[in-house]
Amino acid sequence: MEEQQQGCSPSDCAGCAHADSCGSKPEDMKEPANPFSHINKVIAVVSGKGGVGKSMVTASFARMMREQGLAVGILDADITGPSIPKMYGLHESAKGSEGGIFPCEAKDGTRIMSVNLLLEHESDPVIWRGPVIAGVVKQFWTDVMWGELDYLFVDMPPGTGDVPLTVFQSLPVDGVVIVTSPQDLVQMIVEKAYNMAEKMNIPVLGIVENYSYLECPDCGKKISVFGESHIDEIAARLNIPVLGKMPIDPKLAGVVEEEKAYELDNPYLRDAVNKL
Repeated sequence: MEEQQQGCSPSDCAGCAHADSCGSKPEDMKEPANPFSHINKVIAVVSGKGGVGKSMVTASFARMMREQGLAVGILDADITGPSIPKMYGLHESAKGSEGGIFPCEAKDGTRIMSVNLLLEHESDPVIWRGPVIAGVVKQFWTDVMWGELDYLFVDMPPGTGDVPLTVFQSLPVDGVVIVTSPQDLVQMIVEKAYNMAEKMNIPVLGIVENYSYLECPDCGKKISVFGESHIDEIAARLNIPVLGKMPIDPKLAGVVEEEKAYELDNPYLRDAVNKL
C-alpha cells in the first residue's frame, strides 16, 4: 500500500482514504483558470436530487447581482440536462478564438457557458460517459474567457457524482448553496450534499427551500403542497442558515417559460444574496 500511495497521481487519490497521508492533496488538483479570466468568487449551487429548482435559484442570484451592478457569469455544469441558456433565451453558438471560448451574453449582461451553446442542435442529447462529461466541465473553467467577474455561479447537476466531484476538486469554489424541497427524504438528501462539501473542505453558505408552499390567490392561506417543511430543524442541526423559502410562484415560472430569466424578480431570496 505504501508503494501505491507514493506512486499515485492526484486523480488516483480522489476519494481515497489515504489521500491525506500521501503527496497528492485536493488542493494540488485545482485547474488554472483561463488567462483571460479574473474571477473574484465562485459559488456552486447544488442539490441532492433533481427537480428542486436549482437552475431557478442560480438565475435568481445572478440576476440580483447584476441589479447591483456586479459582473456575473453562470457556468452550466449540468451537461446532460442543461437549462440555463433556454431560460435566458440564448440559442446561438459560442464563438472561439486563439485565447479560448467566449461565453455568450444574456440581455442583462450575464455571461453564460453551457454545452447547449456548443452543440449543433440544442435538442441533441449528450450521450457521454462520466469522465468525458467531467472533462468538459473542466474546459468550461480552463478554456472559457470569462473576463473580469465579481461572481461566477456554477449550476451543478443533482447528486454527488462525477461532475460535483470534478467541480469541487478542480475549481476554487468559495462556497456552496444547497437547494431542496419539503419532502419526506429531504433530511437525508440535504445531508448527502452537505457532507460532500464538508469532505471537500468547501463552506456551505446555507439552504434554499423551493416549493415551500402555495399561496391561495383568494384568501392568502399558505398550503403545504409537498408536506410540512422541516428545513429549519435540519439547518439548525447542521449549523447552517436558511437563506430563503420560495413558494410555488406562477409569476417566476412564467418569466422562465418566456425565456426572460434576465428579468427575474425573486423577492424570496433578497436577503440571501447579501450572504454570498
